[in-house]
Amino acid sequence: MAPTAGATDAPAAPYRAAAGEARKADRAALDAVVRAMVREGGTTATLARVRENGSTAWKGAAGVADLATGAPADPDGRFRIGSVTKTFVATVVLQLVAEHRLGLDDSVESRLPGVVPNGTAITVRQLLNHTSGIHDYTEDPAFDASDEATLRQWLAGGRWTSYRPQQLVDIANKYPPYFAPGQGWHYSNTNYVLVSMIIERLTGRSWAQEVNGRIIRPLGLTGTSMPIDSPFIPGAHAHGYYKLPTGPADVTLLNPSMASASGAGISTTADLTRFISALLGGQLLGPAELAEMKRTSGPGEATGYGLGLQRMTTPCGEFWGHDGGIPGYNTLMIGEVTGKRQFATSINRYDLSDPAAMERTSTDLYATGACGGRPPASPAPALPSATATPRPAGPLT
Repeated sequence: MAPTAGATDAPAAPYRAAAGEARKADRAALDAVVRAMVREGGTTATLARVRENGSTAWKGAAGVADLATGAPADPDGRFRIGSVTKTFVATVVLQLVAEHRLGLDDSVESRLPGVVPNGTAITVRQLLNHTSGIHDYTEDPAFDASDEATLRQWLAGGRWTSYRPQQLVDIANKYPPYFAPGQGWHYSNTNYVLVSMIIERLTGRSWAQEVNGRIIRPLGLTGTSMPIDSPFIPGAHAHGYYKLPTGPADVTLLNPSMASASGAGISTTADLTRFISALLGGQLLGPAELAEMKRTSGPGEATGYGLGLQRMTTPCGEFWGHDGGIPGYNTLMIGEVTGKRQFATSINRYDLSDPAAMERTSTDLYATGACGGRPPASPAPALPSATATPRPAGPLT
């Protein structure tokens, strides 16, 4: 079921429209870029939403929810959000920091004794901002399906494998670190699996329970859930597929424990725009914690990675959010730094034969969504790459 209008549209950010200020979303332009994703960008379905001044200014969908039936994609449908889950998890950690139950500079060893090598030199902050150097477990061959044979093996059995967080960490521990703690930046899903273990050790509840109690229920995000190992997406949703020589392989059902707190979440565009509005608007964190979340490291001056939050440059200014990828689904959630506009989209990649078209249509979608319509002429936005192809097991972004 889609979120109710009250839950979706209640203002969360401090921005309030001035008297008589109208929504400025260019609906025709937004409709066009969503349709182009299906027509030219190789997707089976694309959903998107623009939230302005505290309420939905536009929502849209193109393509089909199910290739077998041809049912149209529902703009209010649910989808797997991949690594956008990290922003929810990081928010919980910063709430625990505000409660003085955890310190960002606490060592991993002090919170998870003996779980990772050199844990005394790795901090909670370094897990959250990917400067720990810990190997990404999804780079292990067990999670690789780079050719048709291994993909078919994963489809037949691998996607049903149930992993416990410790098992994922054990896979990462087989490999040397990328660098000494704090001496580089490398995106690693293992970091957030470790964060989930710290949350559970500290609270006595799973990371999913904490996200539910601290974020999902208080904000009324009725289309959002954080499954541990249930393979289903509840409610209306577009299916995800891989393209094989024999036809489409439906990958909608999978065991999300392979992603854990690094990418197991499910949501809607309505819930994601409300969540990022509430987060950046100070509804979930105090000023000190939000400032810590936005202290960036990592690649580039135009972009940077904070604590589960990415800075992104668009033709319409500075935005913050996260992108995500998991089999069948790619997601982007961003909010303008002033709180005026939020944008979220889910795209179901299928035909990957034309990377240039994928890049072009995705860049158009992201920039147009960030601007609420046709973006002004400007250099290309510093937004997530549109051509990254997620591996079948676990999130890539």
